[in-house]
Amino acid sequence: MIHKIMLLGSGELGKEFVIAAKRMGQYVIACDSYKNAPAMQVADECEVFNMLDGDALDSAVKKHNPDIIVPEIEAIRTERLYDYEKSGIQVVPSAKAANFTMNRKAIRDLAAKELGLKTAKYRYAKTLEELKDAANEIGFPCVIKPLMSSSGKGQSIIKSADDLENAWDYAVTKSRGDLVEVIIEEFIKFDSEITLLTVTQKNGKTLFCAPIGHVQKSGDYRESYQPAPISDAHLAEAQDMAEKVTKSLSGAGIWGVEFFLSKENGVYFSELSPRPHDTGMVTLAGTQNLNEFELHLRTILGLPISIQQFRAGASAVVLTDFDAEVVPEYTGVEEALSLKNTDIRIFGKPFTRKNRRMAVALTYSDKDEEDIQTLRDRAIKAANLVKVIEHK
Repeated sequence: MIHKIMLLGSGELGKEFVIAAKRMGQYVIACDSYKNAPAMQVADECEVFNMLDGDALDSAVKKHNPDIIVPEIEAIRTERLYDYEKSGIQVVPSAKAANFTMNRKAIRDLAAKELGLKTAKYRYAKTLEELKDAANEIGFPCVIKPLMSSSGKGQSIIKSADDLENAWDYAVTKSRGDLVEVIIEEFIKFDSEITLLTVTQKNGKTLFCAPIGHVQKSGDYRESYQPAPISDAHLAEAQDMAEKVTKSLSGAGIWGVEFFLSKENGVYFSELSPRPHDTGMVTLAGTQNLNEFELHLRTILGLPISIQQFRAGASAVVLTDFDAEVVPEYTGVEEALSLKNTDIRIFGKPFTRKNRRMAVALTYSDKDEEDIQTLRDRAIKAANLVKVIEHK
């Protein structure tokens, strides 16, 4: 029952996963590119190295000989995961899933061309000139993203050809890894966005959590709420797409599958992460019997799962507005916790960057049931009360 788990990426999502793993008696080695990352603070061992360095990754795997490898980020030399999988190490959800979803080209072509899922029109570009041609073909406004990035880094919404050069420079600068290529997408006029947490089991049918509504800014999560309002027909359409793409990528684990919802045109597949999703932090508010991190762990271990929606909840992130290389301090936590049914989770990041997520505010409904907007407003109010300040 006890397994040695190597976690690749040790941010706030990884920290919650390690907490879930330790509660089930597992042994965890947390890896990241910097010391004292959040998940390292609760793991049994840690390793600091650049996971895009394949030799360094091989050395860490050889040193610890894990039973299970759990990627938490995209910036990994994912082609090495195939070899680990062949050697008998369980890669979560699978080496194919981690490799495909690291690169937007692979996952978008799989979704649109192979599986026939409805997506925004898209093109690729390796040079500024190719970008200009593609943008003119797609039309304005359009969205430009690096093929490899996370948390919205390098993403721009372009309204005219005059913005293309800046968008190209921004995308290339913020791209992870050594890949210089972007995707240009049609701008979808959507009414809302949802994340559908999808659970694929070793032995059992695909399960779904209640849909999570979310708001993004510059491509990065700012708030989420569960359950999101969605018609039965649109939910069935989203579940069908999510099951098709996760089945194609294979493996056991939780997936964050993102969709655009349009009243006129239905559901569009947008993105997919083969791991707990940042918008899914709302499940830490007790909206379900098992939060997304507990679901991920149980699925990995092949344990029985049932998903029950208990109540509505909302989350909002706490951002920092300065750069500092020391552990910051926090004010306003007492005031935030004085709000009804509210909790604050501080991630424990050892340094700050401008607009970096440092904590999350969580809130949930009573039995007398508050509407979702009330919960969203309270989560945002709580997050705004918490201030990240420089350590004196």
